[in-house]
Amino acid sequence: MDKEGGAPLGRAPHHRMDTWQTLQDRLAAQGYVAAPDLAMALHLALSLDRPLLLEGAAGVGKTEVARALSSMLETELIRLQCYEGLDSAQAIYEWNYQRQLLAIRAAAEDGESARAAEQRLFSEDFLLERPLLAAIRRATPPVLLIDEIDRADEEFEAYLLEVLSDFQITVPELGTIRATSRPHVILTANGTRDLSDALRRRCLYAWVEYPDRETELAILRARCPQVEAALGAQIVAFVQALRGEDLEKKPGVAEMLDFAAALAGLGVNDLTDDPAALVAALATLLKTQADRAAIPLEVAARLAGKAA
Repeated sequence: MDKEGGAPLGRAPHHRMDTWQTLQDRLAAQGYVAAPDLAMALHLALSLDRPLLLEGAAGVGKTEVARALSSMLETELIRLQCYEGLDSAQAIYEWNYQRQLLAIRAAAEDGESARAAEQRLFSEDFLLERPLLAAIRRATPPVLLIDEIDRADEEFEAYLLEVLSDFQITVPELGTIRATSRPHVILTANGTRDLSDALRRRCLYAWVEYPDRETELAILRARCPQVEAALGAQIVAFVQALRGEDLEKKPGVAEMLDFAAALAGLGVNDLTDDPAALVAALATLLKTQADRAAIPLEVAARLAGKAA
């Protein structure tokens, strides 16, 4: 562990690709079909050692980028799920209070001085790593996923700035802990609130759209190879048409894959063959009562007919 005044951060070997197309191909081998602009942004983030901020609607595959990247690099994925009220104790570190209490009792029984006990209590032995601290202390650079950063409070963004600027964290009792190696940082946001300019300046950026027809077909072929080509084309056309309806929550790529698996499990070979099975499978796509009411049997049948 490097502390303030110690040796400068050592750089681990970079995972640079020859081209963004090479990166795109390697992601595809992990089952993630990346659009060219996303592959280019990720290629630049890896080459420049910069965090990458991904924005877009829920369900477009932002989180999966980090999972695919960690698999591709054969490194650990460390995930920080953000939420309102998230603070440094959950995200960075905290002290193991139960062990400290036990140690205090033991110190009192052994006649240890208060000063000696205090120094021992606030040492590495009692430090609990949370995702941000864990990510900068790995010998091999992990992929650090900071998921749905816009759900966290603006105050929490300030905690991130020290990590994203200098890859170091200050623990008052221990000093400044510098990164052993720089993690590959992916941040995602769904547009819940505006992010600060300071955070955006520290990141490269990509907007992730719902995939086009060919890209979504490629995702389906990669993730559900058991689905016949004709049915796969119908599934993608149906889901993309469904996203055009007035829905509270448009189905994402993960829902499309669940829909395909459900149809395969129900033995459906054509979306127009069994309306009852089609409606049953909508449970994988429509996740609110209002959306289920907006797509009754006749609407589902109409969309299926156009997709066939």
